[in-house]
Amino acid sequence: MSGRGEENPPTAMSRRSWRRQQSAAAPLSFGAAPFLGGSLGGEGDQEGPLTILTVCTGNICRSPLAEVLLRARLEPLGVRVHSAGTHALVDHAMTEPAQALAVEAGARAEDAAAHRARYLREPLLRDADLVLTMAREHSAHAVRMMPSRVRRTFTARELARWSRIVDPEHARAAAESAGETPRARFAAVLALLSAERGPLTAGTEDDDVIDPYRRSAETYARSSAQLMPGIDEVERLVRIAIG
Repeated sequence: MSGRGEENPPTAMSRRSWRRQQSAAAPLSFGAAPFLGGSLGGEGDQEGPLTILTVCTGNICRSPLAEVLLRARLEPLGVRVHSAGTHALVDHAMTEPAQALAVEAGARAEDAAAHRARYLREPLLRDADLVLTMAREHSAHAVRMMPSRVRRTFTARELARWSRIVDPEHARAAAESAGETPRARFAAVLALLSAERGPLTAGTEDDDVIDPYRRSAETYARSSAQLMPGIDEVERLVRIAIG
């Protein structure tokens, strides 16, 4: 790969040093960041496409699986979905077991085959309306990089749990009050989840999707099963928001 690009370290910096710089801070404690109500805030063009960013470690198993599944479901609605890794194996494809699971679950084979891993960078976070991570460590990493994304960052399993608490009619009313743009409407719905979550906590291991990399087919299947409720709930929330 030539040039720096979004997923590469700065010129004259090794990838090892870049990774060390990105993850040097101690794991983030979410407990001191209560939700204060109101909108989710943050940068971004509210007229642009609603954007979902999925995040894992290497960006070759869990986050691309989430990406291509959500893209198949939501791209027809005008939603942009992409992914990145906190310690990405840059330019690597999705693993073959992940590709097979993706296609079996409804993703387009060409999307799964075309994926190439890239680093998580601030511009990707800045543009994201939802940062859907695969584990608490990825949420902590994303929020360290951009603290303003704390209220729109959820692990997939965490989002699945909290979204079930939000009344659909309440969510629709919030979306209607937010205006016409999909990004504003989705932000209003996501704010309800943040309000339900309340003062943020570090969560438990039940919030993590297991990493199947270099593990058995059974572990891949378990990882996919843990992820799918979050995928279903993201789709449901987007459809409520867009109307």
